[in-house]
Amino acid sequence: MYPTIYHAIKDLFGLDLPFLKLLQSFGFFVAIAFLLAAWLLSKELKRRTELGQFKSSLRKVIEGAPASASDLAIQGVFGFVLGWKIIGMIITPGAGNDPRTFLLSGEGSIVAGLLTGIAMAGWRWFSANKQKLDQPKEKEVPVTAADHVGNITLMAALGGLIGAKLFHILENFGSFMEDPGGMLFSFSGLTMYGGLILGSVFVLLYARKHNMPLLQLCDAAAPSLMLAYGIGRLGCQISGDGDWGVENHSFHPGFMPDWFWAYNYPNNVNGEGVPIPGCEGANCNQLPFNVFPTPLYETLACCLLFIPLWIYRKKLVVPGLLFSIYLVMNGCERFLVELIRVNEVLFHIGSFPVVQAEIIAVVLLVIGITGIILTRRRHRQQTAS
Repeated sequence: MYPTIYHAIKDLFGLDLPFLKLLQSFGFFVAIAFLLAAWLLSKELKRRTELGQFKSSLRKVIEGAPASASDLAIQGVFGFVLGWKIIGMIITPGAGNDPRTFLLSGEGSIVAGLLTGIAMAGWRWFSANKQKLDQPKEKEVPVTAADHVGNITLMAALGGLIGAKLFHILENFGSFMEDPGGMLFSFSGLTMYGGLILGSVFVLLYARKHNMPLLQLCDAAAPSLMLAYGIGRLGCQISGDGDWGVENHSFHPGFMPDWFWAYNYPNNVNGEGVPIPGCEGANCNQLPFNVFPTPLYETLACCLLFIPLWIYRKKLVVPGLLFSIYLVMNGCERFLVELIRVNEVLFHIGSFPVVQAEIIAVVLLVIGITGIILTRRRHRQQTAS
């Protein structure tokens, strides 16, 4: 397992680059997932705009205006924080050994922060001044649906981070009560479904504000959501963040690699298990038994499910139908994998334990099936009329 990109680069290429300890493996793959999803969504929105499903809007801009005081202030503050923490960590001896502690502390380089802040504010002023006109003029520019992808991605990331942390706290409320500050401000402990749900809420609110057709937007996003979820789970697998399965002592199929059937997650980011002989430093534990590598199964399943969603996106013309199918696929996949994943049990139905993710999976499944029925019925009625 590679808790950070630093560990991966050092193990694979022998390069010792301490600043890479900033890049948590899980966060790195989540970022890749967001970028890939944004790219696919942009392509799909452009295609659907050409079909007339999305309409462009007009936005007023002032051409040739100098940089405002607020623009300069924002650039300066952002640059100060960047220099204070990031550059400060690079030039401060020993800071790279524990970047998370350093980032959450009051330490940093004030000089680097001031210089970086002044440089970024100066560059913003210089860039605006080059295009400044004697008499700035107002004009209207078209804004297509694809132009909203950056803001949509930002809304999804913000809502996803809040939701992932919130749902993780709810899933592990006992641990949260023991150490609320540690769980709240740590970089680990994120729940995929929480991020998906609240991130979706933020995006839908943004889309409604900008008069984007919600069902068409959901359909456009369905394939990219499935693929992004799978890539995010790959981050769980590589970092070993605790989303593994139950003990696996069942018969090992001969055609399947050992690590794909049962794994003990050495050097996992959570530090769970027993010490690894001869290992020194942080992340030197491994599980004392082999478990199902469930994040890996989800990555494979979601990548396979992405294929039919991407193929049929052009064939399913009923608004909302493709997204409803995505919900059914996602609910089924998640419910099945939770049967072999380690989870905190909420309650029992007879002898059957019920966990939070299973409840959400069933809800998504029901919503998806209902959506399929309603969208098809509505389409038949509209066709008949």
